[in-house]
Amino acid sequence: MSDPIYQPRVPIFPRSVKGRFRNIKFTILVLAYGTYFLLPWLRWDRPSGPDQAVLFDLVGRRFYLFDLVVYAQDIFWLAGVLVIFTLLLFFVTGLAGRVWCGYFCFQTLWTDVFMLVERWVQGDRNARIKLAKSPWTAGKLARMGSTWGLWLLVSLLTGLSFTLYWGNAPQLLVDMLHGEAPFAAYATTAFLAATTFVMAGLAREQVCTYMCPYARFQSVMFDRDTSIVAYDEVRGEREQGRRKPAKGLMNYQERINSGVGDCIDCGYCVQVCPVGIDIRNGLQYQCISCALCIDACNTIMASINYPVGLIRYSSENELEGKQTHRLNLKNLGYALVLIVTTGLLVWSILTRSAFELNVRQIRQPLSVTLSDGRIQNRYEIKINNKTDRQYRFRLTLEGLEHAELDTGNFRDIVLLPEHTIQINAKIRMQPEYATARREAFRFVLQALDSGHVEPVSHESMFYVPTVSLK
Repeated sequence: MSDPIYQPRVPIFPRSVKGRFRNIKFTILVLAYGTYFLLPWLRWDRPSGPDQAVLFDLVGRRFYLFDLVVYAQDIFWLAGVLVIFTLLLFFVTGLAGRVWCGYFCFQTLWTDVFMLVERWVQGDRNARIKLAKSPWTAGKLARMGSTWGLWLLVSLLTGLSFTLYWGNAPQLLVDMLHGEAPFAAYATTAFLAATTFVMAGLAREQVCTYMCPYARFQSVMFDRDTSIVAYDEVRGEREQGRRKPAKGLMNYQERINSGVGDCIDCGYCVQVCPVGIDIRNGLQYQCISCALCIDACNTIMASINYPVGLIRYSSENELEGKQTHRLNLKNLGYALVLIVTTGLLVWSILTRSAFELNVRQIRQPLSVTLSDGRIQNRYEIKINNKTDRQYRFRLTLEGLEHAELDTGNFRDIVLLPEHTIQINAKIRMQPEYATARREAFRFVLQALDSGHVEPVSHESMFYVPTVSLK
């Protein structure tokens, strides 16, 4: 019989633990959940536009992020944000390993909540193991049903909260409850609820071990100076290895004299691990650096009056007694590129023009000769008012002498806050003033009722038929 292709999953029942890193994870969990679930309900006073602090308005093609309004034309900012997040991930990983996975990853945060629900309903590790091995009785059905029901509630709230970012949250919620919301709202909520339930409730460590690519390429960003969750093998094993406390091996000095390591082989570090590994086996790609094993080991060490830190954040060089250089050339390179990229993005946001002028020349045909002999080019002009005020504009030409601009009924253009207008413009010129096959010029947009607003310009071309040239 051939070996199976896939290794069967071994169920993991993590044990609860208290300690400094568990408290840090709880704090981050509360902040992350509070931000995610409450942010759609935060109101924000704007002179125009919705009063929701964070709103992704697909219909209006703009994103509201507090006082910043991001238009479709600013989508390159998203690329900048993604580059910054990537560089930040590389930089932090080079310094401190997979701290993103252990503390901030959505999979970790939601799995933590699902485990809390599980412990609350079913009990701690031993009780859950006993329940899993017991036959299906009314009591087991009640406990498992309650667990899954609460998981489903958290999943639905997760999907619903995500959906509320894409519309006016109070009104959208009412519409959904009355069955009047768009189909996309229900589909998005159902999809997010299903994936949350499966990933955080059923798959759990399988996501980190097999689905997430970060687990596979993290070693590329590690070096011997990277701070990782590590077991001090020299101290924990010594010459005689690790042993449980026994006569003659009870206190710390007795173990040193006997050459026995500080590790008493209690297994607590393995029992609290959410991915089910033994940190004493060395660095493993499954480790998400959650540091719960540090809390577990320190708890045991403190209870028997041994020095803490047998498992700790450390580097390979530090464990070997060598000097550690956190800010090496690689990490400094990440930091430099990160600072430059962040600066460019901030500069782009701060220096964004209040108005946007886009010009597209109608090229079918490029130019025509009118019955009176004049040459005419046509242009499609879009003007976007990115401010929260109404402005009156005038469009003029610069660099095209003796040309006539015809904007139809739009001599003065009145544009409401956060609105866009499209104008079909025509430029006409007498052939005797044409000196080249094509001539560069600029459209200039000037705000008439505000002297502090800088004009906006856009370069274009005026084409002349060859037969019209002198």
